[in-house]
Amino acid sequence: MIRAFGGHRPHPCGGGGLGSIPVGAGSSQSVDNYKLIFQGVGSYARIMNQPLRSFLADLYRIAVAAAHPAASLPPLLPAPPPGRLILLAAGKAAGSMTEIAEAHYLDGLNIAAERLSGVAVARHGYGRHLRRVRMIEAGHPIPDAAGLEGADRALKLADVADKNDLVLVLMSGGASANLVAPAEGISFEDKQAVTRALLRSGTTINEINVVRKHLSRIKGGRLASHAHPAKLMTIAISDVPGDDPSAIGSGPTVPDPTTLRDARAIVAKYKLEIPDAVTRALADSRNESPKPGDAIFAGSEVVLAARPADAMRAAEAAILAAGYECVFIGDRIEGEARDVAAEHARLVRDLRANGRRAVVLSGGELTVTVRGKGRGGPNQEYALALAMALAGMPAVAAIAADTDGTDGGAGAPSDPAGALIDGESTVRAKALGLDPAAFLADNNSSAFFEALGDLLAPGPTYTNVNDFRAIIVDGS
Repeated sequence: MIRAFGGHRPHPCGGGGLGSIPVGAGSSQSVDNYKLIFQGVGSYARIMNQPLRSFLADLYRIAVAAAHPAASLPPLLPAPPPGRLILLAAGKAAGSMTEIAEAHYLDGLNIAAERLSGVAVARHGYGRHLRRVRMIEAGHPIPDAAGLEGADRALKLADVADKNDLVLVLMSGGASANLVAPAEGISFEDKQAVTRALLRSGTTINEINVVRKHLSRIKGGRLASHAHPAKLMTIAISDVPGDDPSAIGSGPTVPDPTTLRDARAIVAKYKLEIPDAVTRALADSRNESPKPGDAIFAGSEVVLAARPADAMRAAEAAILAAGYECVFIGDRIEGEARDVAAEHARLVRDLRANGRRAVVLSGGELTVTVRGKGRGGPNQEYALALAMALAGMPAVAAIAADTDGTDGGAGAPSDPAGALIDGESTVRAKALGLDPAAFLADNNSSAFFEALGDLLAPGPTYTNVNDFRAIIVDGS
């Protein structure tokens, strides 16, 4: 079943769409000075040989800048406690969020350095230079030994916090893979195996996190029990559809509304082949997560610093300023990447048939059911399927990229974020002897766009509000 539009009809951004979404702190940055706060995206000169593509690349920059913690985090940081300030950060924005927090407390408020400690765990290549907090770079999407070390340090720091201390947790997408603390009876290899099975099956991010939360000693609210009775505050950058705090990084500090039964149902639904130890753990009541109303959450606070809606709102302003109509589909789109691309192509054809100059804007997180042996990610697979669906259409172009700077790949910081396409992409491919349908069947979108020179590879952006997709339909 395609869930591309979430049950909502597409609408203009300024007509009851994004215009009705409350603007978060991260979206207040104006289009004119976004470059001052964003330095994660490099040059696009090699692939920016067309004005439409150049405009789309700028939209991506603007959207990512609006979600960067430099703009949104400082106003949300709480006053320092009478005791120690313990910073625990995880996810793709862990380094940048901690870097900003350290500057706020050490330079802005001049607290004594010895009062501040912590650990920040980010994906490899996403680390930042920190002064008091230990920076660890760990595996993503498949966890590695560094993630074990990071989770162990976080749990130990939380364990020694007392009622005069503040445990400040800075959470962002990617934390589920970066913080690894297997439940009793599960090996590290078991966790890696179940992660691979989930990623290949086409499960949504929320479904993946439901399973993860019931196989962990830190996820699903369990970190909160270690921090108790210290004051606990979580500031998160959302990368999940709906901005549910319990799903961001698998919610280590918030109540978990999901159950072991839910996790078992997901395993059955996708017919996952998982280790026997994992099957036993999902049947063990001791692995049930803390639920709403548990005393360990009393007095704790959760705040969102940036959301997908903030990135979309910034892009909307640039679209309207450029004189285009903005058609916003939603920032919560989920579904199989190639199926969603087919839905979006039909919308584009309708816009062209009605002579509308517009940009179709959407976010969310797509999935890929891996059947081939190629390389790629959801955004690249979407782009390839869209290029095939729009083949030959004049004055049309699109970008599909992850705001964290990487889309699928092998876990290297140089992995592509996505790709750009236009109506001539498949024509150019066939001139090179490439069969787009064969690449799609093999889930080999990275190789396809690499051959065309159309990969988008900005490197780490140090934030993450999920997918960014824009399709421009200009005058033919």
